[in-house]
Amino acid sequence: MLEGNLRQQLREQIGEWRGVVLGGLGVTAIVLVLRALGLLQSLEWAAYDSFFTLRPPESRDDRIVIVGMTEADIERLGSPISDADLATLIEKIRDREPRAIGLDFYRNIPVQPGYDRLVEVFQSTPNLIGIEKKVPDRVGGSIGPPPVLAENDRVGVNDVTIDADGTLRRGLLFLNDDSGGSYPSLALVLAWLYLDAEPNFDPSAQTHPEYLQFGNAVFKPFESNDGGYVRADAGGYQILVNFRGSSGSFETVSVSDVLDGTVAPEMFRDRIVLIGPVAPSLNDFFYTPYSLGLLSDFFTSPDRLAGVEFQANLASQILSAALDDRPLIRVWPESLEILWIGLWSFVGALLSWQLRQQRWTAIGIVAVSGVLAIVAYGAFSIGWWIPVAPPWLGTIGSAVALTSYIAHLERQNRQLMMHLFGRHVTPTVAEEIWRQRHRILQEGRLTGQKATATVLFTDIKNFSTLAEQIDPEPLMQWLNEYMEGMAEVVLENDGAIDKFIGDSVMAVFGVPILRETETEIAADAVAAVRCAIQMGQKLQELNQIWQRNGQPIIAMRVGISTGPLVVGSLGSSQREDYTIIGDSVNVAARLESFNKDMDGGLCRILISEATYRYVQGHFSIQPIGSALLKGRQKPVDLYQVIWESSESP
Repeated sequence: MLEGNLRQQLREQIGEWRGVVLGGLGVTAIVLVLRALGLLQSLEWAAYDSFFTLRPPESRDDRIVIVGMTEADIERLGSPISDADLATLIEKIRDREPRAIGLDFYRNIPVQPGYDRLVEVFQSTPNLIGIEKKVPDRVGGSIGPPPVLAENDRVGVNDVTIDADGTLRRGLLFLNDDSGGSYPSLALVLAWLYLDAEPNFDPSAQTHPEYLQFGNAVFKPFESNDGGYVRADAGGYQILVNFRGSSGSFETVSVSDVLDGTVAPEMFRDRIVLIGPVAPSLNDFFYTPYSLGLLSDFFTSPDRLAGVEFQANLASQILSAALDDRPLIRVWPESLEILWIGLWSFVGALLSWQLRQQRWTAIGIVAVSGVLAIVAYGAFSIGWWIPVAPPWLGTIGSAVALTSYIAHLERQNRQLMMHLFGRHVTPTVAEEIWRQRHRILQEGRLTGQKATATVLFTDIKNFSTLAEQIDPEPLMQWLNEYMEGMAEVVLENDGAIDKFIGDSVMAVFGVPILRETETEIAADAVAAVRCAIQMGQKLQELNQIWQRNGQPIIAMRVGISTGPLVVGSLGSSQREDYTIIGDSVNVAARLESFNKDMDGGLCRILISEATYRYVQGHFSIQPIGSALLKGRQKPVDLYQVIWESSESP
């Protein structure tokens, strides 16, 4: 028996949560499909970019300084800068003993005057690294390196990988070509030179030979579906750039400042010096996460980062990871991301299922979305890029799906309520039933419950003889008038019509909203007896009408019993009714049919001893002795309710 109850409870719990499980799984699948198609990529990028703009400004990396070609420098020196002026610039920087110099100017052809002198400077500056462009773009083809620097293998590529929305989020450490060649980036070579000169640091030490590593910092290559990306170009050896900030994050001096000797003597010592354009007219600028995030300023021009500043960010990322343990941007495995998305889909479904009301569900979604954003930002602050848009969409989607599912269930339950109760209860009782539907409905059926209630049975005296004397059609019309009148009285006293059986009416007081106190049970018993008296009064009115119309007049009997019973749905899935069963039902029926020849006037009302205990003092009642009722083994004390009527049938 216990095992059967446990199985039943388990089935009920599974049925109750089936919508949550199916809703969560279904929405998760839909979100994963949308994600795989790349439809959420832009939202993921926007959220990722916004985390950069929300992050507090980082301290400046003093290991790097930029010598920028400004608009004032162009007016003074021209563009491109001549070989002679460039040679002088490099000499002045070299003489201040930097660890590495990066020349972010294309210098594949001479810019006279001064080419020979520039060649000499190139040859005499072993820590100078030039650039080349390997991959052609829409503007032009590839651009070769300075020949002298290429001969000495002192060149890095400055190619960039721009996303479909025009934003720079990834950096190249190595670039591979179709012939199998591998070319280091400018930032990587500069960082290597800096680390190679760092005391007690061996940049060649390896614990993960399959990856690029400096110290404890392991640079795992970007893969095509990392983070919010979908089928991105992962060629070469790329990493996600952990930008230090927007433009101006690195110490910058102008070319003229260096040529004029106005910079501090120790400005460049033991630092990486990057020389490159910062003048807007040279158009060497890129959008970054600080330009186009969700929180960017739409009323001003987006902040753009100079190419030389991007190289500084990439070099700084390598140095700070190797020397300062600054986090790299890492991502979860695909399987963990799927579980993460599924988790939030179930959160949305559970939220909707528990809160039920649309207003509270909407408030809950806002709160949960805030929690998701905080968790994702917290992860980002320690170097993890975890999905934001897919779980957010999963939360909303599953909440909407469950809200629709709940609305569907409530429509079904309301239809069930109307089917089971119909016109058999008052609107007040019907509304209370609907408010408590989650307690009394399970799997589309009214649950079986124990209750203490009062049952009322009525029957027409000598109806069989009367029915033989009247034709069927007028008989049914006359009987319907009687039933309508009796049902009206039951409803007026907050009773529920259980069923009509031929000429009998069965009503119950105290269900389907179960009573929990003796006071409530007593009130139901009083209501049942009062209902019986009012039935007699109603019959008196009907008899007067029938007598005037030449129709037969009748008397009725009523039996009332209070006690424990069981209530619930009974029947098949095609046809079921709300009904009550129990000893009190049997006693009420036997009281109604007890000693049919006993005089009771227009409406004889017999009640059980249990009912008498609840209603004594409210009505005129007299005991009539004990009797052994059919179906019972012991005699039952019977009581008759006395009321006055002005006629007898």
